[in-house]
Amino acid sequence: MNSHLWQVYHLARSKGSVYSVIRDQLKALNEELAGGGSRSRSLLSPAADLFQMAGEVAFDGNRYTDAAASYSLAASVSRDAAAYDLWACALVRHAYLDMSEQRYRQAAQVLGAAERLAGRGDSELSTRHWVASVQAEAFAGLGDLTACERALDRAEKVRDLAAGGTNGGLLRFDGTRLAEERGARYVQLGHLDLAEAALTTALAQTALSSGQSYRRRGAVLTSLAAIGAKRRDPDQVLVYGREAVGLARASESGYVARRLRALCVELGPLSGDRRVAELGAEIATLSTL
Repeated sequence: MNSHLWQVYHLARSKGSVYSVIRDQLKALNEELAGGGSRSRSLLSPAADLFQMAGEVAFDGNRYTDAAASYSLAASVSRDAAAYDLWACALVRHAYLDMSEQRYRQAAQVLGAAERLAGRGDSELSTRHWVASVQAEAFAGLGDLTACERALDRAEKVRDLAAGGTNGGLLRFDGTRLAEERGARYVQLGHLDLAEAALTTALAQTALSSGQSYRRRGAVLTSLAAIGAKRRDPDQVLVYGREAVGLARASESGYVARRLRALCVELGPLSGDRRVAELGAEIATLSTL
């Protein structure tokens, strides 16, 4: 059932539409665990997996308190199951919450713990490479280019893994997102030419072949619009910003809407352009709940 739910989650245009089914499955698992039968221990890992899915849905809807609670439960249950990869993934998700509030130093500490846990996990899985990719974001937030690039280089080694390094569920890091990750990090660090080259490659990789691409493509487009804002290029802002707004509306993704709200901060010097002002007004109408 968990495997099926992850497939539905990935394909859903609006992630929140999956929540009621996740809630029902969690209720069934909790009742089984509370019974304390012989199957209880075997259900710990599926429960931890499902708590992380619930946290992802909450995070996408900007319900940070709910997301934090879900990730804490996922970490606790993973620890009880001695499931180190699941445990590390739960900490990575927690780090995303910290970074969304620009608590980069705290996120780096959490990710350090995730790195140690991933080292005790399955070496054939991409857990440690995903941790490195997210560490790069924390280091970029701290303004540490050297540490950021070292983390990205560690993440790149995911390409050396044999097929099966991901599980199709909560662990999906297979290297296909490295271009957009590297581009987004260079935007953070102010290396705009490097960022644009990486993000242009990433944009070609996020063609809308299915609903699961909406959030990823929206994030890439927003980063490219941010480069335009930093360059004081209203045309670049409009080309990428308008498409990102359309995707945010179509997917009802609070994550993309939040990224666009952050873009508005960069638009100040261009606010005299009527078209840019209209884009800012459109972004203001997006729901981040």
